[in-house]
Amino acid sequence: MKLSEYATYDALALAELVAKKQISVQELSQVGKKAVDTLNSKINAVVESWDGEIDPHADRDSVLYGVPFLIKDLAITMKGKRYELGSKLAQDMVMDADSTLMSFYKEAGLVTLGRTTTSEFAISTTTEARCVGPTLNPWNPAFNAGGSTGGSAAAVAAGMVPVAHATDGGGSIRVPAAVNGLFGLKPTRGRVSSGPQQDEVWSGLLAHLGVSRSVRDSAALLDAISRPGIGEPYYTAAPPQTFLSAVKKNPGSLRIGLMMDPPSGDKTQSVIAAKAIDMASVLESLGHRVEPLVFDSGVSWEAFVHANAQFWNVNTAAWIDSIAALTGRPVNEEYLEQATLAAYAYGKKISGIDILGAIAVRNTVSRNLGAYFQKYDVLMTPTVPTLPMKVGEYNKVQDQVDGLGWIAHVFKQAPFAALANISGSPSMSVPAGQDVATSLPIGMMFTAAYGQECLLFGLAGQLEQALPWSDQHPQVWVGKLD
Repeated sequence: MKLSEYATYDALALAELVAKKQISVQELSQVGKKAVDTLNSKINAVVESWDGEIDPHADRDSVLYGVPFLIKDLAITMKGKRYELGSKLAQDMVMDADSTLMSFYKEAGLVTLGRTTTSEFAISTTTEARCVGPTLNPWNPAFNAGGSTGGSAAAVAAGMVPVAHATDGGGSIRVPAAVNGLFGLKPTRGRVSSGPQQDEVWSGLLAHLGVSRSVRDSAALLDAISRPGIGEPYYTAAPPQTFLSAVKKNPGSLRIGLMMDPPSGDKTQSVIAAKAIDMASVLESLGHRVEPLVFDSGVSWEAFVHANAQFWNVNTAAWIDSIAALTGRPVNEEYLEQATLAAYAYGKKISGIDILGAIAVRNTVSRNLGAYFQKYDVLMTPTVPTLPMKVGEYNKVQDQVDGLGWIAHVFKQAPFAALANISGSPSMSVPAGQDVATSLPIGMMFTAAYGQECLLFGLAGQLEQALPWSDQHPQVWVGKLD
């Protein structure tokens, strides 16, 4: 199979070729490895690649059997492979076991070819870790690829693999999906296991899934991994239908509330606002009702950011201490970036009373968000209110802020996304066109009530038919090779 042919298939189509014996798993993984190794020097999306092998116990009937895959270098571990979290502090750590999620990916027949870049300890919405260098946006390499799952998103957008693992603690699936022209869904809290080492990550803010070029690939991925691990502390029950089947199901006429400007009080950039209006018109043409909405979370923006900073920074501090203990390295500027050190210092000062206060804010915001779903089926916003910054711009404030100031900076870039992390609700970013001047993609975000991924997948399937994005390709793309 030529690389130019490989790039035309999504994950399910590649698996179908394997099932029909039109290509072997070994040959397909070799093509995927070639795609990764050929293009990575242009965008720096993959930290490390290797020859993939399918797990001997993988389900041969899986709709993902034999598909080339990449994992984010954070919150998931693979036996015998390094786990570095985008940081020199964890450099060369090798894991002795698969995490529960990794075992589920293997059982689904996915063939993992490497680790993708992340921002250090995932506390950013750009992927420009000092230890590995910036990941570039394949649509315009002068700009960043979003974060913290920028490596997976850039790799999928460039056609290295059709789908890749991603995590989302404050927008880290949806933000890079938006700025790389991909589909990305953050599942409901409790849908995907973080075990066995953790019952939850970032006090329940973080969720696992992936980024993909097609909606159905993300749906199939969620079907493959949405079951409890051993000893799971809680689990969100599966819906009566598969997520994959929901993609083709008409969701009916939906009531959609549109919030155009961020709750921070800032304004959405005009080119993105224009795409939101266009998207609203498309939705209405599909029979949905779109109404403007001014969202009230029940707390001030400053209180919302402060509560998230408590969760982010105290968890980051604990994570850093555990890694430092394992590696024997000191927590200092030699091994950590300035923003991470600021988050660490701030997190070490947070008390149990502070966390209880943050939990109270989380409860208020979750209850207020839930009330909107009594009137609306879905809430729509831009995924991010501005186009991504040029490479090197985002991190310039690192030496000017403390841990709270850094989180405020991150939330200024992605002010909409964290509402779904706080509430645990499912939320997705859908491609909505491009900025003509920069060629950068623009995404729209849709959030539904707790447990309503099927509704979102049905809506996304409709939008994928109405606004087909698979024929749009970035400047750096495997399909342009051979």
